[in-house]
Amino acid sequence: MKQDSTRNTAYTVDCEDYVHVVKFNPFDSGDACSLIAYGGNNYVVVGTCRFQEEDAEVEGMQYKTLRTFHHGVRVDAIAWSPETRLDALPPQIRFCTAASDRKLRLFTSDLQDKNEFKTFDGHSDYINDLVFAPKEGQEVASVSDDHTCRVWDLEGNEKAHFVLRSPGMSVCWHPEEAFKLMVAEKNGTIRFYDLITQQAILSLECEQTPLMSADWCLKNTLKIGAVAGSDWLIWDITRSSYPQDKRPVHVDRARLFRWSRVNENLFATTGYPGKTTTQLLVHHLGHPQPILTGTTAVGSGLTWHRTLPLCAVGGDHKIFFWVTEM
Repeated sequence: MKQDSTRNTAYTVDCEDYVHVVKFNPFDSGDACSLIAYGGNNYVVVGTCRFQEEDAEVEGMQYKTLRTFHHGVRVDAIAWSPETRLDALPPQIRFCTAASDRKLRLFTSDLQDKNEFKTFDGHSDYINDLVFAPKEGQEVASVSDDHTCRVWDLEGNEKAHFVLRSPGMSVCWHPEEAFKLMVAEKNGTIRFYDLITQQAILSLECEQTPLMSADWCLKNTLKIGAVAGSDWLIWDITRSSYPQDKRPVHVDRARLFRWSRVNENLFATTGYPGKTTTQLLVHHLGHPQPILTGTTAVGSGLTWHRTLPLCAVGGDHKIFFWVTEM
């Protein structure tokens, strides 16, 4: 793994294909290494990462591919299951993908002989995001351009179905709020649904469109962030249904918003995948300007490490990693 200072990338990993999506496992898998999955045009690769920021014996970064899963169609989103364990015997890898054929696929592997996948059918348009129930991992929620949010069991049966007023762009499930689902719509509305009554219980408004991405802060359940138009927006849900803070950041429209998993004031946004370069910006709520600016060749996907202030973006035959300050 080489350090690449020309674009202030801390590390890069070479991949065999264009990387459409990249996702660190947000759950503890019982191993010192971090699991990462990335999706290309017809496969998903699962690997492990270890960084010098967490282990003095590592020089730079160590990356190892554990398994490549044939997917057969372009991967658009990946969600990790909390049931993934590297310290079990045999180990279990479980994740779900959304693909360009409007299907969800649930993969389960022991990294040896057992490699299964199930297909979930039901969405009638492009699936934009998906997430596992964070405690037990027995359900998956997905949102789509078909104006629905659906909750599935692991057999692919639909357990809940919410009708939206516009395309669903992001869906979040917070480990401290296991009975609530956050759904962000392209029309600028973010709603919280009670999964027991299956009713909407709270909504937030961007007052601008298109909302492309939203995230629920892991470290503070009252904080919600999103990008809409060329701005980022932040809500404190106890104070108002309108954003408390917003700032224009990407000239070419913003594409993704992700909170850091280690600091409630740290988050990253990406610009729209352009013809040549995409901007990654890391922001801290205590600073008026972004604290890190990165550029990648046509980047896609954005993910934060579980325990480090480190994020990754996919790109053309590469994954790029940036390390920032807390």
